[in-house]
Amino acid sequence: MAEINPCSTSDIMGDSGFSYTLSLISGKYKMVILYWLAEFKPVMRFNELKRSIDTISFKTLSTTLKELERDGLVVRKEYPQIPPKVEYSLTERGKSLIPVLDMMCEWGTNHRNDKPE
Repeated sequence: MAEINPCSTSDIMGDSGFSYTLSLISGKYKMVILYWLAEFKPVMRFNELKRSIDTISFKTLSTTLKELERDGLVVRKEYPQIPPKVEYSLTERGKSLIPVLDMMCEWGTNHRNDKPE
């Protein structure tokens, strides 16, 4: 008997793994931040991220990092010094999402020039 894919049921947007994953990575900048931390620098300070993602506002970056931290994808490490130093890096849970993002990137590369049917 064929195995049923839990993401192909009619409840795909309900309480499925698909909707849970989307809730973690949806938003304009979450995937971009995850990629910066995975591909370019494993540890980045707030202003480094801001400079790297030029189109993001300080407020949006701050909010997005808090959401990623809340969801256990990013860890925030604060150093008690003057001026304050805060670094961000991926957790193991965050790193486990990178292959999913890589597959999305590969799909986009392979199908970018397809004509819709």
